[in-house]
Amino acid sequence: PPPFTGVWMGDSKLCAIGVHCGNHITSHGLALNCCTDLTWFDHIVPCGLEGKGVTSLSHELGQHVAVSHVLEPFLDSFQEVFDCTLVASEEPG
Repeated sequence: PPPFTGVWMGDSKLCAIGVHCGNHITSHGLALNCCTDLTWFDHIVPCGLEGKGVTSLSHELGQHVAVSHVLEPFLDSFQEVFDCTLVASEEPG
């Protein structure tokens, strides 16, 4: 829901998208909660948003959804939406 970024299921965030700029360096990231242990979020205010929660694909679908099940279709969709080609790196990180 505007103005919040990410992918939401009601008042719970399913996918976080972030950008950080500082010291002439831009970092970006994406977190898709597949089978995340959601109890850790009970101890923080996720994304600094009071009154909002966090969810996962496993929680929403009522069955275990492993990262390996969604990685390929996610990356395929990413390439299509952003009209790009992703290249695998053997370097750590």
